[in-house]
Amino acid sequence: MRELSRAMMVLATVLLASTAGAQGAKPLTKCAPDAVVAGTVCMDKFEASVWRVAGPTTINKGLVKKIQQGKATVADLAKGGATQLGTVSDDYTPCADSGQNCADDIYAVSLPGVTPARSITWFQAQAACKNARKRLPSNAEWQAAVAGTPDPGPDNGSTDCNTLSAFTAVTTGSRSSCVSADGAYDMVGNLYEWVADWVPRST
Repeated sequence: MRELSRAMMVLATVLLASTAGAQGAKPLTKCAPDAVVAGTVCMDKFEASVWRVAGPTTINKGLVKKIQQGKATVADLAKGGATQLGTVSDDYTPCADSGQNCADDIYAVSLPGVTPARSITWFQAQAACKNARKRLPSNAEWQAAVAGTPDPGPDNGSTDCNTLSAFTAVTTGSRSSCVSADGAYDMVGNLYEWVADWVPRST
């Protein structure tokens, strides 16, 4: 679980869960194309990338719908003129660190083969999720979804989880052995991930 601190903001990435099933509801059996079933929720298959979509309520309304359905591809985003954010630095403005001015602006997207978002605050991550009709998972949901991912090892630089550096992210899904039992990639290593829970700063 990650507390809200500047150190974590610098390296944070968005890991998303879609709407959880109600208590007592039947177990999930199917998720959107960009997600996997993980217990009672749908968890993004890949660490999220964050995109700014121009004209999301007008000329790119169809693209936003694809994002919200978990069907958007890199080609769809390029065709719509969307701009990927957070690949190198904090470039989310006008979406502020506090989460203000983020509605209908930035969208979290689960895609293979792209650089996951970094330098994002918890509030921006929450807004990017909401715009994509997703949400941050609880710590318990994250823990359930990460189960089965190999423990961090020496990192062979090609298939193992990216644990050599917290400052250099590999593209999503590129480490073939770094996958959970449910099919979610890169939940160990690569970049830090936000969850919904808030806790006191660790000692």
